[in-house]
Amino acid sequence: MIRTGVVGASGWARASHLPALTALSEYEVTAVATTRQESADRVAAEYGVPLAFADPGMLIAHDHVELVVVSVKAPEHAKVIRAALEAGKHVLSEWPLTVDPTEAAELADLASAAGVVHAVCLQGHHSPDMRFVTDLIADGRIGRLESAILVASGSPLGGASLPAELAWSTEPAGGTSVLTIMAGHFLPMLEQMAGRLVEVTARLPRLHDRVAVAGTGKTVVNRMPSQVLLHGLLDSGATASIAVHGGSGSPDGFFVKLVGSEGTLTATQPRPGVYMHWTDWDIRSDGERVAIPDAYRTVPFDPAAGPVANVAALYQEIARALAEGRPAYPDFHAAARHHRVLAAIERAAESGGTEQVS
Repeated sequence: MIRTGVVGASGWARASHLPALTALSEYEVTAVATTRQESADRVAAEYGVPLAFADPGMLIAHDHVELVVVSVKAPEHAKVIRAALEAGKHVLSEWPLTVDPTEAAELADLASAAGVVHAVCLQGHHSPDMRFVTDLIADGRIGRLESAILVASGSPLGGASLPAELAWSTEPAGGTSVLTIMAGHFLPMLEQMAGRLVEVTARLPRLHDRVAVAGTGKTVVNRMPSQVLLHGLLDSGATASIAVHGGSGSPDGFFVKLVGSEGTLTATQPRPGVYMHWTDWDIRSDGERVAIPDAYRTVPFDPAAGPVANVAALYQEIARALAEGRPAYPDFHAAARHHRVLAAIERAAESGGTEQVS
């Protein structure tokens, strides 16, 4: 059993990490931490966790914690990650790894030097549907890949209004935008299927100087983009066209089209209100639906259950990595590389030219 402590257990982790961990036989959740003792106690009671802290340092230092899950706001990731690495603990951090690409590279180097297993919660890498499409392309189902197209919703980010709990995300220092979070999750999935971006041109339109805070009657200054418009070249030789648009409601789905020399694969959402890294896909080859083999689904969750299924699949990967004495995927080095992709997109949008992805 991998004894696990979750820092930031009252928000996103409560809906994804904790249900995933408590359903997997490889794990035991031994500790949770939040900013207030009352909320930590409440989450601990809900999930039957023996230890609850208002101080993440106490969780990290505890002998009954081997893996630290970092699920606080993005600007606070680096501090908790550094403390966990200094304590010699394995670490899973939510995406983004941090708010600065240079610091992301530093954290990756620190994690390697610590000799621990480290991973980032880009759970789309473990989507069974995405892995199935990746295998179809690798097996030549559509011949040589020539172009990759992605259109996806970034709601509730990027729209004319925001939920009150996201009102802090309108400043760059928050590290939470339609680029960093939404495109930050979608692009690694497209890259895994189609190849890595090596060259980009981009636009990051900001359509709203102020956004309404839902339910409050107030507005706040907005300095974050409303859309991500991107063209690029992939190391596979294919081209990429990506549009991630913001919105004020729930997401209205996604569309992936992979065009090859001998056919076309498409993937769309099976139901409204889901993101591509959360759910199963409707996959079609030249218009005909293709069923994903059951062997690709390895977690005790219905794919319609939301984000918990692919988060659980990531935890399965971490457990295998620990058992086999190898790195987990995606690790902090993969995260640092994705940060470099986003930085190249920002440079291209600022310059109006073409940027290479280092």
